[in-house]
Amino acid sequence: MGSGIWSTDVYDAAASYRAASGASAFAYSDSGAHTVHDSLNPYGVAARESRDSPEHPNSLAIAVLFDVTGSMRSVPRTLQSKLPDLFGLLLRKGYVDDPQILFGAIGDATCDRAPLQIGQFESDNRMDDDLGRILLEGGGGGQNTESYELAMYFMARHTSIDCFEKRGRRGYLFIIGDELPYPKVKRREVHKVIGDGLERDVTTEEIVTELTRKYDVYYILPAGAGNAGNKKVLAAWRRLLGQNVLELDDLDAVSETIALTVGLGENAIDLEQGLDDLDELGSANGITVGKALARLDRGALVVSGDLGPDTGDTGDDGGVIRL
Repeated sequence: MGSGIWSTDVYDAAASYRAASGASAFAYSDSGAHTVHDSLNPYGVAARESRDSPEHPNSLAIAVLFDVTGSMRSVPRTLQSKLPDLFGLLLRKGYVDDPQILFGAIGDATCDRAPLQIGQFESDNRMDDDLGRILLEGGGGGQNTESYELAMYFMARHTSIDCFEKRGRRGYLFIIGDELPYPKVKRREVHKVIGDGLERDVTTEEIVTELTRKYDVYYILPAGAGNAGNKKVLAAWRRLLGQNVLELDDLDAVSETIALTVGLGENAIDLEQGLDDLDELGSANGITVGKALARLDRGALVVSGDLGPDTGDTGDDGGVIRL
């Protein structure tokens, strides 16, 4: 996956057709589906891949996973409507040469029919198709926890990304949610949802350590979510991810927040430059994005240097030391 070129014109044409015909951007879910779409089913998947090609020789893996339980069901609809803004910043402003984006959804493996949905890394408008196939189940267990740890397990052990494997540069993983992960990746849930046979449960701390070898991981908690501002949720995620926990005052700013975070991590911009880019593009979300990213310090180590790949990369160009 990862071939092709993103086209805002193609996106706009599809949006216009849906508006004229009364079709939904999330036709699969809105049709009354009750199971994970075949193309997003993680069971038996060896790896979702982000690969270099003559068309995209410097691929960068960017994954965006969102909680679709309860009050978070609106997140993918907002993301879908803001895709042009995300690509406008990443590509037209030169933050990244060859972004390849994967979308996925997180539920609760203790009770949901669709506890995990994982698309492909894509460079073109097929990522919009993946978003449209997501089942917006809206379930959840009501215990202030969802299966974020299961999603992190999949990303750690079932993705293969050339930016890391060839160049020692971590990809980016954004998790958008409002609750806590479970304390362990449970072997029985892994077997049922993904198909792996584990000898034991894996602690969430262990899987985060494994995951952050391959990805810079960010957790975004948007305003309006059920647990927005919940100190227990924020504290738990900050113990796992440090300063990479972002509070967002307005969900409408999520695409711009993701784009500027990547731009900062790639040393393509500083925060002031990024906010100027938002103004130039006519975004009204500059204040919200600036507040969310104010905690990030380009000179700070988020993940210890010994968690990086054995490439000898010191991180000066984004390999180990990033935001």
